[in-house]
Amino acid sequence: MIRPFRYILLAIHFVIGSLLGLFYGIIRPFHPTNSRWCSQTFAFFGLPMIGIRTSVEGVENFGHKKGQPARIMICNHQSNWDLFIVGSIVPPRTVSVGKKSLKWAPLFGQLYWLAGNVLIDRGNRKKAMEAMETTKNALTQKDTNIWFFAEGTRNHGKNMLPFKKGAFVTAINAGVPIVQVCCSSYLKGFSLNNLDNGTAHLRVLPEIPTKDLTLDDVDSLMAQCHENMSKVIAELDAKEVARKAGDDKAAA
Repeated sequence: MIRPFRYILLAIHFVIGSLLGLFYGIIRPFHPTNSRWCSQTFAFFGLPMIGIRTSVEGVENFGHKKGQPARIMICNHQSNWDLFIVGSIVPPRTVSVGKKSLKWAPLFGQLYWLAGNVLIDRGNRKKAMEAMETTKNALTQKDTNIWFFAEGTRNHGKNMLPFKKGAFVTAINAGVPIVQVCCSSYLKGFSLNNLDNGTAHLRVLPEIPTKDLTLDDVDSLMAQCHENMSKVIAELDAKEVARKAGDDKAAA
């Protein structure tokens, strides 16, 4: 049983990583590179602890260079382990959107806030819209990408849930492209008692421009992205099944 040992390591990693991130955030609060530094630090040590490797395709599609417009990134959301798996590929000058209650989570909440991420009060429409305006300003005036988990909550490794409109409304209002980030269903067979939990396959898709779209196009844009990502995730899942079958055949 290696689960208890892993929990101890993860707890130590979480506390040390959060304290380092808080120190980093206090030195330069709300800087747009704080979030990437923190997520990649957590991922570097966290992935080996949970026994998952990552395979990444299409990272060049992030393509954000100085002088180019910022982007909206949308990704499927499976579990809290996304902090390690998806966090490992966060591009420069990128912050995420999360629920306001995260701010009060011990250590991590304060770290998340100081890292410059956008907190939304989903129970208060007026404040939620103000937060969306903040994301628009970050995109258009501060050269900062915004990362959304478009489902709005975890899908626990099952089929993607319907998307929320926030990411798509924000992209159209700001006139910035959407970049789709797809992650394979790594929770299938996942257990902290497994020494090896396989490979999480990630693929970054080419951007979808929104410059000439209006709010009347939100539903069709959302449906297009959901369909695109569902197909790619199915392909990535098949890739992992084939990899495991090859490993089993080699071991036989």
